[in-house]
Amino acid sequence: MPLATLDRSPPPFFKQGPSAFTRLLFFSALAIFLMVADVRWRITQPARAVVATALRPIEVIAMAPGRWWDETSRYFAGVDQAEQARRLAQRQVTEQASRLMRITQLEQENARLREMLDLRPRLEVKSLSAEVLYDAPDPYTRKVVIDRGSSHGVELGAPVVDERGVLGQVTRVYPLTAEVTLVTDKDAAVPVVNVRTQQRGVAYGLPQARGMELRFMAGNADVQTGDELQTSGLDGVYPAGLPVAKVAQVDRRADSAFARISLQPLARPDNARHVLLLEPTAKRLPERPAAAAQGSASAAELGKGHRSGHGAKDNKGAKP
Repeated sequence: MPLATLDRSPPPFFKQGPSAFTRLLFFSALAIFLMVADVRWRITQPARAVVATALRPIEVIAMAPGRWWDETSRYFAGVDQAEQARRLAQRQVTEQASRLMRITQLEQENARLREMLDLRPRLEVKSLSAEVLYDAPDPYTRKVVIDRGSSHGVELGAPVVDERGVLGQVTRVYPLTAEVTLVTDKDAAVPVVNVRTQQRGVAYGLPQARGMELRFMAGNADVQTGDELQTSGLDGVYPAGLPVAKVAQVDRRADSAFARISLQPLARPDNARHVLLLEPTAKRLPERPAAAAQGSASAAELGKGHRSGHGAKDNKGAKP
């Protein structure tokens, strides 16, 4: 080949087959054919399945960091939500426990009040409900303070009962509160009658044993363990028929003419909370005959003196 001649054809070493435009047309036509064929006859579905199966491990590995990040975010978010839910549940449980305690207390109070209200038709006396505030500060007595006083109509000497029986008697009255001496106090005395034998006696408080004692009963008296004692109503304070105590123990001594009889109060002096104050029976009793006769004589003498005074004035004013 002459040196001065310019040969425009590439040397055989750089020959690459069809031209780029030809290949573009070919592959474009092939692509269109494959797309049409895949839509009409789905000829590439097996190939896609094979490729998808082969690329699945790579896909899992590529998606693992994102999945781990999402799972970690959801984990911490779930922990926060679980902690908030735990706190909310704990608060709700605490509120429900408090509400349950109040409901239980109200149910107990309702039961006690219903039991006390059952005494009203049988007693047929005026009554006033009250609540025990605290025990009296004197450690040598058995007394409690209630939340009713003279401004509420509480009277001195009023009997106090709970749903089980006699609890005590009002011994001090203040404007807003009152002091109740319990039946277990050393100065408490309740006239009682044995329900089984109708034998009367007097039950005294026994603060050392937090109970009561039936004193001055003969050693051969018909008293047995388990006998129930009720108020006799002879003192003009307690209405008759109120439960007081049960005989807990009978000790008949050979060296004494009296038996030692220990009683268990039916009321709950140490656990009383809601009580019922009754009107003393002395207000409903008729006037004593001696007092009535003395009052009639005084009225007669007063009337006689009044008439004699008028007569003296008439005689003094008359002309001779």
